Amino acid sequence: MILLMQKDTPFPPVTQALRHPNGLLAAGGDLSPSRLLDAYQHGIFPWFGAGDPILWWSPDPRMVLIPAEFRLSHSLRKTLRRGAYQLHTDSAFEQVMHACAAPRDGQDGTWIQEEMVQAYCELHRQGYAHSVETWMDDELVGGLYGIAIGRMFYGESMFSRRTDASKIALAHLCAQLQRWDFGMIDCQMNTPHLASLGAREIPRKEFLSRLQELINYPPVTDFRFDTDLFA
Repeated sequence: MILLMQKDTPFPPVTQALRHPNGLLAAGGDLSPSRLLDAYQHGIFPWFGAGDPILWWSPDPRMVLIPAEFRLSHSLRKTLRRGAYQLHTDSAFEQVMHACAAPRDGQDGTWIQEEMVQAYCELHRQGYAHSVETWMDDELVGGLYGIAIGRMFYGESMFSRRTDASKIALAHLCAQLQRWDFGMIDCQMNTPHLASLGAREIPRKEFLSRLQELINYPPVTDFRFDTDLFA
């Protein structure tokens, strides 16, 4: 059984999360900024489908990407050096979320419901949620969004409309986070795509220990990226 939360119910300890399905911790509550920030700071994230209650997760093990371990392929390195794109941050946050919410091949729907979009747009207005965007010919062709707390980045979703467009955004994110001494990108769940980019699983206990250290660093107040990351 999992906890059914009301608006003011605190999260249970993540050690109470189910093994099957892996990490399911609680249901209910709300998507207020205070609730979401509290969740992220305790290694918990929301993930639910249309018509479902809000579901909260903390899987064990946890998929993470250490910025320095991003796997930069030879072809992507050539693309980055060629520079036939423009890289922006936080210029089209809601557009990025809606693009991430669009159905993918072989999928009927999305977990990014409109209430999620509005909740994360509020976190964006408060300076916690950020987008990294790949533009070509004045068109948004790829990107990602996530949450930054201290020196911890929580990756939420990414999309691509042209070859490698999301990888370009992720490569820039990893390079810039290294310069800012960020320790981890939370990738939440294991997928072959994330693994191919250098992400790996670590035990939840290790994840939480490192998390508590990273979130207590001073925040980055200017999320603009350096221009010479791949010069």
